[in-house]
Amino acid sequence: MSLIRVVRMTFRPEAAAAFLENFEINKSAIRNFPGCRHLELWQDQNQKNIFVTYSHWESEEALNQYRDSQLFKSVWSFTKTLFSEKPQAWSTKKIQEVGE
Repeated sequence: MSLIRVVRMTFRPEAAAAFLENFEINKSAIRNFPGCRHLELWQDQNQKNIFVTYSHWESEEALNQYRDSQLFKSVWSFTKTLFSEKPQAWSTKKIQEVGE
C-alpha cells in the first residue's frame, strides 16, 4: 500500500513564478527519487498563488528518506522563503476508488 502525500502551499503573489521555475528544474529529480511513484503539481483555479503537490510514495520510510535527502533540503530551503502562509501537508492512503 502506497502513501499519498498532499502539500498545499500559498506563495506571495510575486513569488509564484520563482516557485514554478524551481519546480521545473527539480521535478525530474524528485519524481525519480527512490520510492517516488507519482508526482503532480496543481494550481488553485481562482487563487493563482496557491499550489498543491500530489505525490505517491512506496512507503512512509521512502518519503522520510526523501525528506532527509540533500535534494529535499535544497528544494525546501528555497521554497520556504517564498511562502505567504504556513504550508499544510497530509500523508494519506487510498481506501477506495469508486468507478462510474
